[in-house]
Amino acid sequence: MPFTVKRIYDPAEASDGFRVLVDRLWPRGVSKERAELDGWMKDVAPSLDLRSEWHHAADRDATFDGFAARYRHELDENPAADALLVLGRERESERVTLLFGARDEHANHALVLLDWLREHGASVESPA
Repeated sequence: MPFTVKRIYDPAEASDGFRVLVDRLWPRGVSKERAELDGWMKDVAPSLDLRSEWHHAADRDATFDGFAARYRHELDENPAADALLVLGRERESERVTLLFGARDEHANHALVLLDWLREHGASVESPA
């Protein structure tokens, strides 16, 4: 089964499979019970500097491509990203849902991560 992404604020479903939070910070207003996590991979999230720079950008839409390129570069050098690829191979019969807290479902680090995983040979299901 493929990797996919989902907002952590959406209800957990059996079809989510293995649920992994890929944010560096715990999402506001979500209890650990409600999150129903199987794992939390903080280190696969963008660096604090990159995250801060992008979140404080005046025009986030205009800077997303630059953010995505820098984040991909970080992923190329990040052992946690390789560990996520291994996790996907180990759970090949089960979907792995990457959970994120961002409000924007179309421009966020989880989508960049999902695309990076695809580029590195992982099976990926496009978000709805």
